[in-house]
Amino acid sequence: MHIINIMKQDKTYQLLRPIFTFIFKTYFNPTYIGRENLLEEGAFVIAGNHKHALDPIFVDSSNKRTIFTLAKSELHEGPFAFLFKAVGTIPVDLNAKNNPKALKSAIDRLNEGYIINVSPEAERNYTNEILLPFKKGAVKMAREVNCPIIPYCIVGDYKFHSKNLKIVIGEPLNLNDLEVDKANEVLFNTIKKMLLENKWKK
Repeated sequence: MHIINIMKQDKTYQLLRPIFTFIFKTYFNPTYIGRENLLEEGAFVIAGNHKHALDPIFVDSSNKRTIFTLAKSELHEGPFAFLFKAVGTIPVDLNAKNNPKALKSAIDRLNEGYIINVSPEAERNYTNEILLPFKKGAVKMAREVNCPIIPYCIVGDYKFHSKNLKIVIGEPLNLNDLEVDKANEVLFNTIKKMLLENKWKK
């Protein structure tokens, strides 16, 4: 039953992704840098900063493979819950210290060869800091499956025909030989450096 459900979500995702991608590209005029770093097969975690509610669609539009995104649990209970469930987003309780069920679901999908999109900040950054402190879920799931993490950063403004909105995708990181805390620190510093190099501004 689990495999059948995942296959249905995969099909729904592949059906809807081109539609949302077309709308997204037409409206925002985004720039994509480093798409060649996205692996064409095999599991990986893709992780980056979280500045806007539409970040997951930006990530989805950068790749034609199916990406399962970790999303706050409230989205799975609201008016568009059916859509989030249909494409297989994984609910996360932002008020909980740990989310073992979400972590297991993500690891299951990685073991099946899919991509998991994680925002290690866990919530949108409304502060003046470049990044919020990172949760450790991204490095833990990558370590569990022994897969790479591909970092990304999103900079610019989400507005009609934006002139500066872009996603930059970095080279795969293999951090699984490091302790979890150290791996998380390397991931944080990598994404922070990418943001600074790409003229991050609040």
